[in-house]
Formats: sequence, structure tokens, C-alpha cells
Amino acid sequence: MSPDSKGQYVHEVFENIAPKYDMMNDLISFGRHKAWRKFTMAKMNMPPGATAIDLCCGTCDWTISMAETSGGQITGLDFSEHMLEYGRRKIKERRLEQAITLVQGNAMELPFADDSFDYATIGFGLRNVPDLHQVLREMKRVVKPGGMVVCLEASKPTWQPFKSIYYVYFQKVLPMLGKLVANRYEQYKWLPESLMQFPGREELAQIFRETGLTKVEAYPLTGGVAALHLGTKETPHV
Repeated sequence: MSPDSKGQYVHEVFENIAPKYDMMNDLISFGRHKAWRKFTMAKMNMPPGATAIDLCCGTCDWTISMAETSGGQITGLDFSEHMLEYGRRKIKERRLEQAITLVQGNAMELPFADDSFDYATIGFGLRNVPDLHQVLREMKRVVKPGGMVVCLEASKPTWQPFKSIYYVYFQKVLPMLGKLVANRYEQYKWLPESLMQFPGREELAQIFRETGLTKVEAYPLTGGVAALHLGTKETPHV
């Protein structure tokens, strides 16, 4: 699949699954995605007033967590207007309209100046972009020197027999759940397919380093079904 066709296909997937997205996230991860995000926020250690750009923000759970934690200005960016609609509802319910700005845009070409944010985050979106190297370069570009690039993403378990059981679930059971619960078989068939082509935890950590990020950390979560990666943009030497 070419980068352009992948981008178009993924856009259609998320426009279609938006109404059931949150419910399916709970179902797919057995509710663990909330614990993964809590662990991530602890590792980020956001100080009061810190700013962030949350790429592929979807329905804005992580965007909201950062706004409530730092009290600083948080920007959420996603290419799916339908997903952003659901995010706006959550933001309004929590009365965070002044703290969060939502932008429909492309993670490959961020509409922000260099050195604009303290953090750049992407949650369960990096495996869906046409070129993950370009997205990481953009994330590094828009964070300030000393700022952090953070990726929370599905990953590949490495130990047996859990690895085999997980792949049966992800490749066979998950698409059927998508069909039964969200009436979307093909869209949820895409998720395991996208993971097969995605780098493993150590490989992605190396890509972080090749992007020029330093102090790279990688954490396996729940037996390796997800992983957290963090990297820092170096402060220029004077």
C-alpha cells in the first residue's frame, strides 16, 4: 500500500469507527489502556503550565489527561473530523475549552513553528501514519530544546506461550468483536494488519535515536502488547 493510499484508507477507517471507538478500546485492551496512559503520564512528569501537542488525538482522552495534569495549553491534532467531534464533547463536559485547542490536520506536516511545545505525544497512532520516521521528525521539530517526544503504541509480545495466544486473539478474535460490537469487520481487521508491519519495541527505540532524540527509554506494557517510548530533544550547546 502506497503512503497516499494508506493515509486515505486509515482516514476512512477512523471516520467509520469513531462512534464506537472508546467502547472498543476498552474491549480490545480489557481496560488496560487507562493504566498504560496513567503509567505514561507518571513517566512524563509534566510540570505545572507545561504545553503539549497530542498527535492523532482521536477522542481526546490523553489530551484531556495532559490538560488536567499540567494546567497548560494543550493542542490536539487529528485528521478525522468525526473523531474530533467526540473529543469536543468530552472537553465541553469537563469545561476545558480554554485549555485545549483541537486542530484537524496532518501529523506528517504539523502546522506549527519549530520549538513550540514542551511535549509532543502520539497515542496508538504511529503505526497508522504513512511514514513514521517523518512523523517523529515533525514531533522532534515542534518540541522545544529539552522537550520530550512520547509514543504509546500497540506492540509485539516476545515471550511464549503468551505471544501465540495474543496473535490468535488479535488476528482472529478482534475483527469478529469489531463486527459484533461496532458492525465494522474490515476496519478492525486493519488493526492487526497494521501491527504486523510496525517495528518491535527495540527497533522503534533505535528509530527514536536515529531521529536525533536522546535519553531514549522504552517500556513494555502488559507482557509487551503495548509499549511506551520516550525521547528528549537535545539542548543546543552554547
